Amino acid sequence: MNRRIFIKNLTSFQVIILGFWGLILAGSLLLMLPIAAKSGQFTMPEEALFTATSAVCVTGLVVRDTATYWSAFGQAVILVLIQLGGLGIIFLAALVITLSGRRLSIRERSILQDTISAHQVGGILKMTVFFFKAALITELLGALIMLPSFCTRYGMEGVWLSVFHSVSAFCNAGFDLMGDKTGPYSSLTSFGSECGIVIPICSLIIIGGIGFLTWDDIAVNRLNIKRYRLQSKVILVSTAFLIIVPMLYLFLYEYPGYALKERICLSLFQSVTPRTAGFNTSDLTALSGAGRMLLIVLMLIGGSPGSTAGGMKTTTITVLMANTIAVFRKRKNVQILSRRVDDGTIRTASTLLLMYAFLALSGSFIISITDNLPIGTCLFESASAIGTVGLSLGITPALSTVSHMVLILLMFIGRVGGLTLVYAAVTGRKTEVSLCPVEKIIIG
Repeated sequence: MNRRIFIKNLTSFQVIILGFWGLILAGSLLLMLPIAAKSGQFTMPEEALFTATSAVCVTGLVVRDTATYWSAFGQAVILVLIQLGGLGIIFLAALVITLSGRRLSIRERSILQDTISAHQVGGILKMTVFFFKAALITELLGALIMLPSFCTRYGMEGVWLSVFHSVSAFCNAGFDLMGDKTGPYSSLTSFGSECGIVIPICSLIIIGGIGFLTWDDIAVNRLNIKRYRLQSKVILVSTAFLIIVPMLYLFLYEYPGYALKERICLSLFQSVTPRTAGFNTSDLTALSGAGRMLLIVLMLIGGSPGSTAGGMKTTTITVLMANTIAVFRKRKNVQILSRRVDDGTIRTASTLLLMYAFLALSGSFIISITDNLPIGTCLFESASAIGTVGLSLGITPALSTVSHMVLILLMFIGRVGGLTLVYAAVTGRKTEVSLCPVEKIIIG
C-alpha cells in the first residue's frame, strides 16, 4: 500500500526520471553478464553503466568499441536500449497498456504528454499510436534502403548492419558496428562518399530529430504549410538553416582537397550528425579549431522538442534569436512569423541556454583538471555528452572513472532535460503570488 501511495504522489517529471534510470540500471546488469561480451567474461560495472547510459540517452559515446567488444547478445541489448530510450520508455509503456485493452488514466495521459512534449492531453493516445507506427515504418524503410550497400560489402551480415544502423540513426544514437571491419571507433568513415549510406542515415537523423508533433502537422496538413503550428514552422525553418549554413562552411573550408562528390557528402553528413546523432564519416581530429567550435555549437543546439534528439533544441535558439532582434529593434514584444511569444517561453529559453552552457563548461573543466587534457578537447566531449550527440575526439575510452561519471551525468541530464530535473526536484513547493518592488538594473 505504501508503495502505491508513493507512486501516486510522484509527478510526471519524477516518473520520467525514474523510468529512464530504471532502464539504465536494467541495461547495465544485462551488459555486465559474460554472454554480453565476446570474451565471455564479466564486464566492469563502470563500463556497463556508461554503455547503458549512452544507449538509453541515445548519445553514442562509448568506452568499448561496440562491434569488437560486445557479442551479438550485447549488441542486441544495446539496440533495444536505444529504441526504448529514443522513443521514450513511458511512451512505449503507455502503448503496451493500451494494446492490452486497459484505458489510460488522466494521470497516465499527463505523463505521456510530458514525455512527447505534446501541447494538450486530448487526443494523446491516438497521437501515440501514430508516432509508434510511423517510427517503425521509417526505421524499416531506412534499413531496406541501406540493405544493398551493406550486403554488397558484407553479405548476409548486411541485414543486421542495416537494421542496427537504421534504428541507431533514427533514434539519433550514433552507435555503429564498423569497428571489426574498418578499425575500432572508426564509425562510418569508410562510407564517406557512398550515397547509399550517407543519404538514408542523414534522412533518418533529420526525421527523428524534428519531433513527433511536426510529423503530425506534416501528416495532417501535408503541403499546406500555412496551417502548420508555429512550432512546426520554426522547427522546419531552423533545421534547414542549421544544415545548409554549416554545410557551406564545411564544404568551403574543411574539405577543399576532396573530389566534388565526396566533398558534398562529407559536408552534408558533418552538418547533420552533430544534431544529435554521433556518427562521423571523416576524422574529426583533422578539423580546424573553427570547425570543431562549429560542431560544439551544433551539438549544444541539438534537435527539436518531442523528438529522439537531445540538446537545447532548435526552438530554444530561435526564441532567443527573436528576443535579441526584439531588443535591437526596441520592440516591446517578441515576435516570430507574426506571432507573439509569451514571456514565460523566453525565460525558459534563457534558462536552458545558461544551464547547458554551464554544464558543458563545468564538465569540461572537471575532465581537464582530472585527466590533464586540453580544455578545448574536453569541451568537445562534454558538449557531445550534454547534447546526447556521441561525437568524440577519441579521448573518452581512456578517461578516468571520475571523468566517466561526469559524462554519464551529462548524458542523463541531456536526455531527460535539465528543466525536467529541476521541476522534479522542486515539486510540492508553493508558487509565490506576491510581487516585490521594482528596481532597475543596468544591463550592458
